[in-house]
Amino acid sequence: MKKLAALMGLVILLSACTITVSPGDVQVGVSMEFDLSNVITRFEPDRGRGSTYYVGEDVQFLISLRRGGYVTLVAIDPDGSTYEFEYGVYLPAGTHVLPLPGMHRRYIVEPPAGKQRVRAIYTDTRPESVYFRGVYSSNGFNDRLRVYFRKCYSQVRDLKETYFYIAY
Repeated sequence: MKKLAALMGLVILLSACTITVSPGDVQVGVSMEFDLSNVITRFEPDRGRGSTYYVGEDVQFLISLRRGGYVTLVAIDPDGSTYEFEYGVYLPAGTHVLPLPGMHRRYIVEPPAGKQRVRAIYTDTRPESVYFRGVYSSNGFNDRLRVYFRKCYSQVRDLKETYFYIAY
């Protein structure tokens, strides 16, 4: 009976280590060493997940956190180009709209058209000079994420993905 309980606990623990996104999306396997903490409870564009934005429009993101910490937003363009557009902004626990008022910043939708994925990365410590720029496979992104987590010595971390469509 103890073995069955231990096995069930292991299955539950391992099942929490893969982020699965909607049909047609790439699945991102997240290794156990990430120890994701379910801090981000909501992350989506202001018009909702899967909504459409036209080139030149502003997009904002709603994010809810169980505890305060640092958030980096990473975009994955329809052509596979990856880059961060918000880096290590501190947010207290609660729900926020990014960009924050007073940041004097806008997120303006730009080409290419297609499905735009955005990942929110949470850490409990300030990130240190690890950037996401280039075209990554899922493994390549995870490798870069490992370096990001390692460099900021974060003990509490999380990762959520959302998406929207870009149209002309």
